[in-house]
Amino acid sequence: MAKPVRGLRFQPSGGSRAAQIPVGKKQRLTIERLANDGRGIAFLEGRTWFVAGALAGEEVEARVLGAHGKVVEARTERVFSASDLRRPAPCAHAGRCGGCSVQHLPHDEQLALKQRMLAEQLSRVAGVEPEAWAAPLSGPEFGYRRRARVAVRWDAKAKKLEVGFRAAGSQDIVAIDECPVLVQPLQPIMSRLPAMLQRLSKPQALGHVELFSGSAIAVLLRHMAPLSAADLEILQAFCAFHEAQLWLHGEGEPQPVDPDQTLGYRLEPWNLQLAYRPGDFVQVNAGVNEAMVAQALEWLAPQADERVLDLFCGLGNFALPLAQNVREVVAVEGVATMVARAAENAASNNLHNTRFFQADLSQPLSDAEWAREGFSAVLLDPPRDGAFEVVRKLASLSAKRLVYVSCNPATLARDTVELVRQGYRLKRAGILDMFPQTAHVEAMALFEAS
Repeated sequence: MAKPVRGLRFQPSGGSRAAQIPVGKKQRLTIERLANDGRGIAFLEGRTWFVAGALAGEEVEARVLGAHGKVVEARTERVFSASDLRRPAPCAHAGRCGGCSVQHLPHDEQLALKQRMLAEQLSRVAGVEPEAWAAPLSGPEFGYRRRARVAVRWDAKAKKLEVGFRAAGSQDIVAIDECPVLVQPLQPIMSRLPAMLQRLSKPQALGHVELFSGSAIAVLLRHMAPLSAADLEILQAFCAFHEAQLWLHGEGEPQPVDPDQTLGYRLEPWNLQLAYRPGDFVQVNAGVNEAMVAQALEWLAPQADERVLDLFCGLGNFALPLAQNVREVVAVEGVATMVARAAENAASNNLHNTRFFQADLSQPLSDAEWAREGFSAVLLDPPRDGAFEVVRKLASLSAKRLVYVSCNPATLARDTVELVRQGYRLKRAGILDMFPQTAHVEAMALFEAS
């Protein structure tokens, strides 16, 4: 093969190649509409611009974050002509912190945006609309987040410790002294955390910090080197002042400094207590989580003599309330430690009609022992990748009713195509406002066999 000739420029057959737009360039734009992720869309000189912090109908100045071919990603730096819908951002860190991307939009408009996103995915990908739309499940728009991961990084050049949340569109860390979406018990911890961490002797060995508020408050520190006795004393004094448990994550699994301490959360309507350890998956919005479980039970309508399957069961968030209503619950999860924790949660709540199994649910359902008897109903709550391999075999389980809880409307719509092919009808669907101030959409759908 001949060597390529270097140092020469050739004109593409379609004409001259457009110059790439440099990062940091500012551009005045008119926003045509909103994208599904809440960013404004503008068109200029053959390129499509996605602009964070902009609303439809606005004229803005946008700073380029990155450009790929004819797609430009940018953020709003200045608003020349504001939409009537725009409200002042409630958070002082808006536009820098990457956490709450649509807080400039009133909450009711955020719900409408999420509803449109779900409807568009179901219509465009699956070609269906539910027979009935459910009202959005929502709660307070602030003070809802009971779990947060705080980024910690030692800047060797500046010789300082950075503590906060990731910036929008980058790996930079924005210093945060107050976060309006955190639950109130975590606010004073968040505000005093940076000063405490800066007192530790080996800041370069610190990883992240995780905060959790449930049946107790907990602070977990990820560290890549052993902590000195003096550092441990600082951490313990900080947690004692805030009446919080201290958990450490060095080698192995996270562990509480006091092994007698327990951590978890309650599902109050069902008088259930679920054990939790930092690192486990848990819904961050306690109020919407309870409303979600209640709606799932209502839609699934479990009967006392039925056998029900719960896929991607986690800690038993759905399985345990279901077990109070049916003859038997079979719950399946991919992570072995979560399976063990869910089984312990069932036992501690005196629920003995549950069985828990570990299985790779990204693969097709095999002839597992737990699947042989079939089920009256199925509930599944998969990760963002969805559950395509699972839903391909659902008809073989003879389930007449299926509730699908989704954290990604795109994969829900994709899986809906397969469920319709198997003879299921989409009876109801609606959004779950688990993350107010963000464009993240959670949804619930009810399918029934024809």
